[in-house]
Amino acid sequence: MIKLYGLRLSNYYSLTKAVLNEKGLEYEEVKAPPTQEEDNLARSPMGKMPSIEVDGQYLSESLAIAAYADRAQPERPLLPSDPFAAAKVVELVCHLKLDVELVARRCLPEAFFGQTVSDETKVETQRDLAKGMKAVGRLMVCDPYAAGADFTLADLYTFYTFGLANGVAQKMFNENLLADDPQIQELLGRLAQRPSIAQVEAARAG
Repeated sequence: MIKLYGLRLSNYYSLTKAVLNEKGLEYEEVKAPPTQEEDNLARSPMGKMPSIEVDGQYLSESLAIAAYADRAQPERPLLPSDPFAAAKVVELVCHLKLDVELVARRCLPEAFFGQTVSDETKVETQRDLAKGMKAVGRLMVCDPYAAGADFTLADLYTFYTFGLANGVAQKMFNENLLADDPQIQELLGRLAQRPSIAQVEAARAG
């Protein structure tokens, strides 16, 4: 059985749980905060979460774990069979992760953990979030799913990217990143009802 290491407060941990749920893979949750302790670094070289253990081997980074899960359980694929369509899904995932979620994360310490970030960081974050949202908007299809007709990995990243990024934007800038994107808002509402995601969110709320 897969062992999943991390904490439920992490959006990447929750995303990975939803991936495993979607693929129908059995797993055991192991509480493991992000640390620089050697046992954690053996699982995740940067000490981040989540990571998984499979037959004594470790794997970190949500995208890598999703790639493993998609091949370990080929049914209900998270990437299209067409090579170019699959690459477009990964392209959208990269822009969601790099240009929206990780940008918003710069202000996470102040938004949710009572710390302080510099005014310069705030200005840069708000500016770069606007650029990232434009980039994502050029790629997002929402017909009916993020990358087109089928549910893909991009939908999972959409849900867990905006869960964090929009929360940060509202706290820090009194701004709704999705105010001008009703299609993404509608998509998020539908994704929240998907069993693989709903199970994760119910556990987080419990």
